[in-house]
Amino acid sequence: MKKILPVFLLLGIVGVALWMYWPQQSPDDDLVLYGNVDIRDVRLGFRVGGRLDNMYFEEGQAIRKGDLLATLDTKPYEDGVALAAARVAEAKARVAALRTGSRPQEIQQAEAGVAEASAARKNAQQDYRRQKELVTSGVSSQRLLDAAKAQLDQTQARLEASREALALAVEGARSEDVDAGEAALAAAQAQLEQAKTQVDDGKLIAPSNGVILTRVLEPGSIVGAGATVYSLSLTDKVYVRAYVAEPDLGRIAPGTEVNVTTDSSDDSYVGHIGFISPRAEFTPKTVETQELRTDLVYRVRIVMANTDEGLRQGMPVTIRPDLR
Repeated sequence: MKKILPVFLLLGIVGVALWMYWPQQSPDDDLVLYGNVDIRDVRLGFRVGGRLDNMYFEEGQAIRKGDLLATLDTKPYEDGVALAAARVAEAKARVAALRTGSRPQEIQQAEAGVAEASAARKNAQQDYRRQKELVTSGVSSQRLLDAAKAQLDQTQARLEASREALALAVEGARSEDVDAGEAALAAAQAQLEQAKTQVDDGKLIAPSNGVILTRVLEPGSIVGAGATVYSLSLTDKVYVRAYVAEPDLGRIAPGTEVNVTTDSSDDSYVGHIGFISPRAEFTPKTVETQELRTDLVYRVRIVMANTDEGLRQGMPVTIRPDLR
């Protein structure tokens, strides 16, 4: 009997040890994580302000990417397009005139001015010679000679000015003037494109698939640029936010496939781990686990592959990674 007791005692110690350590060492243990559905919301608004003309969706309606959600009264912006188009036409006409140069009639007019100034100079030169001879013979005075010289100088200056005007008419506009005209045309065209963009911005287009959460305004409201008109819940990408304890961190990795279930139905969803936070944090109060809340955990983001209306914002879910 004394020999049997140590044997039973030894067996008891071994059994307790196996009972304590076997769950942690078994490679077949399932890892269960807990988290919440994390659906992103988008606040939709116009890039320009104005009067809200139409709204085409109600709260709870599903929309597709590219759907027209709402429109503004774009009449003021359409008027801006017309004004900008007129300025473009004006700038084009100026550039065309600069590139074409002077008209033949303008050149002929400049040539006639040169001829007239040349005739006036010739007449003034003859008067000056005549007065000079008269002064030499004592018939005329020095005052009249000075007046004739001044008239000759004036006609000479007018002749040179008319010749410069003819040269400019023949040569046409300077390259700098043409460049300035082209720059003004480019600016007018940019203003036209900006005005057209403002007209397009009077339409609110759905950026992605989703469900209308909130219809903030109604037709007739005056809205400012960037003011929220709709609140949209995106459905193209649904994520699950979960937390894994530090001892289990080595059992999962980005790309690990997971099975997600909810308490509201028997449906299951497939996803994969897309991100594991490199920073530890305390377990948030929204996550229920079997571990103490003071344990440090790492945030995990799970990208869902198949979703439906069964996954809603903030819903608690259970995640079972495929550890095979």
